[in-house]
Amino acid sequence: MGLFAKPDMPINEREQLLIEAVVQHDLALVKQLLKRGANIESRDAEGRTALLAAVANNSLEIARLLIEAGADVNAQDSQMDSPLLLAGAEGTLEILTLILDANPDFSVYNRFGGTPLIPACERGHLEVVQILLKTEVDIDHVNNLGWTALLEAIVLSQGGPRHQKIVQSLVDAGADIHIADHDGVTPLLHARQKGFQEIVSILESAAARDSES
Repeated sequence: MGLFAKPDMPINEREQLLIEAVVQHDLALVKQLLKRGANIESRDAEGRTALLAAVANNSLEIARLLIEAGADVNAQDSQMDSPLLLAGAEGTLEILTLILDANPDFSVYNRFGGTPLIPACERGHLEVVQILLKTEVDIDHVNNLGWTALLEAIVLSQGGPRHQKIVQSLVDAGADIHIADHDGVTPLLHARQKGFQEIVSILESAAARDSES
């Protein structure tokens, strides 16, 4: 039996049902609950709002509805994920575009002190990275682990074609290739140590350009 809302359902039950409806991809019920006054910012046991649940479930049309209804794109759950941060980490490109249109706050960081760009680079979400590089996101932000987006694209990857393109995109967008980790190891040295010759070539070319300018 599917979820449904009783006309006389108490407001707190409506709010709990709202997030359940999102998880079940029930767009019609989400619309109904919002019309009946359910709080769009209500949270579940994990601290997630309906919009965060929509991002987690890659429910594009529900996310669109919630954003158009004024859902907070900066709200963070108990894991410190926000819709923007989660969309970047999960690579949900279409939902990310909707969130960016809602003018999110790029100074909201995840539990590692990072931006949405950093996990997107780590996980190989090339298209997401390329869109984020056109925004106000800090390309050289250093997270609590001491890593930039460029460092994570190297240190936490296998150095394959997608990560090669991500490194190239970061370099083309002006990423500082000289920012080292907490141990003083630069992106170029990490790439050499891991045997990522294609990435080494990209970084060496960028370093050569730096020395000429």
